[in-house]
Amino acid sequence: MTQILKENGRTIVRPQRDIVVPATDELRRELKEVIATGAGDLTIDLTGVEIIDSTGLGLLIAAHNTLKKAGSALTVTNASTDIRELFKSMRLDKHFTVAAA
Repeated sequence: MTQILKENGRTIVRPQRDIVVPATDELRRELKEVIATGAGDLTIDLTGVEIIDSTGLGLLIAAHNTLKKAGSALTVTNASTDIRELFKSMRLDKHFTVAAA
């Protein structure tokens, strides 16, 4: 289950589980819906996430690209050290903000 909160023109999405193949279809639908309804800037809070696989990375990249085209931004917060290092090694932190836990 994903928590979705809207506050001050910003949408916060908290996935509550790892962003891996079995969970990405549902999260993809939720993100598409949030973005389609005018999410504004989007924050993905990774508090409940320990692992992100390549499919999950692709999902975040697609969300970033869609938001960028709409003039909005993606921020990832509360990322564990391992996830921050993964984003850094793939240079994703150059495209959207990645903040520590």
